[in-house]
Amino acid sequence: MRLTVDEYCKHFKMSKEMVNSKIRAKKLNYIIEDSKTFIMVTNIPVNTQKYEEKATEEKKILTSQNTQVSKSKTTIATVLTLFQKENNFLKNKITKLETKIDKLIDDKEQMLRAERDKIEQIYSSKDEQLKNILTLVNKKMRFEREKDSLDTSDKLDDLKHHGEAELIHDSKLIELKEYLKSLDIKSSQRKLIKKRFLDAYDNDSRIIHKDGKLYLDFSKYDYSDLLAY
Repeated sequence: MRLTVDEYCKHFKMSKEMVNSKIRAKKLNYIIEDSKTFIMVTNIPVNTQKYEEKATEEKKILTSQNTQVSKSKTTIATVLTLFQKENNFLKNKITKLETKIDKLIDDKEQMLRAERDKIEQIYSSKDEQLKNILTLVNKKMRFEREKDSLDTSDKLDDLKHHGEAELIHDSKLIELKEYLKSLDIKSSQRKLIKKRFLDAYDNDSRIIHKDGKLYLDFSKYDYSDLLAY
């Protein structure tokens, strides 16, 4: 006869897992019809004590397996708990280290800012002293320049008047270039005066041109308009 898996389990008092395990191990003769499994049983024993004992043994085996699985699960849970505790400990340690590092950075920045302010104050004081010194030096230099300018101006006036008086007194021609050299004036001023004479000598009878040179006769003419600087 044939029995379904449920009927077989009920008749032989076996768990469904055990029966399926026997089917997979091909320890039972079975057929499949319409996607349903039937176990072929030739003789059903009258005395079922043997089968009951066997079922009990198989039940113990399953219970032992379930216990082992439960222990395995317990062990994994314990390991995970330990890992979590270790992880939390490390996180707390990292947090404390980060706090300590932040404090050290803040202290270092405060020290650097204080040092910077001190240096800026020193340089500010030095700058103020340097400014005062430069102001005094500039005043002294300006005073010296003004004094030298006044002395030079007086000397130039004396030299100019003396030169003109001497030339007029001698009643001789004097070369423009030599006369300009005798004046204590800048080179740019001499060039300006010479250019003024060159531009005017063709139309000005006061300017004497001889051998490619320009001559002046202070005994006869007044050149103050051309010699102005």
